[in-house]
Amino acid sequence: MDKTHKHSDYLTIQNDKGLRRLIWALMVNVLLTVVQVIGGVVSGSLALIADALHNFSDAISLLIALIARKWAKKPADKKRTFGYKRAELIGAMINLTTLILLGIYLLFEAILRSFEPEPIAGWIVVIIASVALVIDVVTAALTYALAKDSLNIRAAFLHNVADALSSVAVIIAGTLIILYEWYFVDTLCTFLIAGYVLYYGYIEIQSVIRILMQSVPVNIDIIDVTMRLEEIENVQQVHHLHVWELDEHTRSLEAHVVISKADHEAIGKVKGQIKEVLNRSFQITHSTIEFESESEHDVCTYKSVITPH
Repeated sequence: MDKTHKHSDYLTIQNDKGLRRLIWALMVNVLLTVVQVIGGVVSGSLALIADALHNFSDAISLLIALIARKWAKKPADKKRTFGYKRAELIGAMINLTTLILLGIYLLFEAILRSFEPEPIAGWIVVIIASVALVIDVVTAALTYALAKDSLNIRAAFLHNVADALSSVAVIIAGTLIILYEWYFVDTLCTFLIAGYVLYYGYIEIQSVIRILMQSVPVNIDIIDVTMRLEEIENVQQVHHLHVWELDEHTRSLEAHVVISKADHEAIGKVKGQIKEVLNRSFQITHSTIEFESESEHDVCTYKSVITPH
């Protein structure tokens, strides 16, 4: 058996393990959500219900990420020549939009509860939140290894970390209710959970929107790219430059490059140097370059670096 086949088998095994971990994490989160909702209704704790809804969003997030990740593995075809890689971004957009809506709902419920406080059974809150904390930590451990190369799963992992923090807040609230009957702390914790959910959702959704809008990657200065390319021997000017991300791992570029020598050998040399600079300095692995001679450039309609497509 050759090394390539062995490597392929290893990746298949790793993917199967990752799939099983995600399924286990999903099942555990669904079970936890049911327990938390029942406990929240019985105890009268809005904070516990808030934590349950947040946890349910994690379960949905894992399910969507799982489906999107599998869909994104499909190869390119005649209708989708770029492939299905952006399926994970669509999944992330759905997850984060739902998360923001959930945060708004929790905020609304907390405001209503602050005007109409209700008695809360603190000991039930503490017990269930403690169980939730353990399960959140276990779920985070299950998804940690997979979170390194996927925006969707990384978001799900961070969701679980946030849930763990929420559970800690709920435990503190329940303890204060038992000891001092400070019922307002439950509503306060709900405000804090809602605030964190909204903040986190807002921060993360910006990255997804940026990629879907084909924006320039955050750590790339398009003027710097132009200057670096124009430093290459035989390159006179770079214009009609576009840099974007196909997904969170793939950066692409297209540009018109004016060269002083347009023979086959000169073009091949410049092309190799351009790709080396793009890959080494900007981690751009896919580029499409259109070469122009100086005479062609004189009649080019657009001469600026950034132009309409």
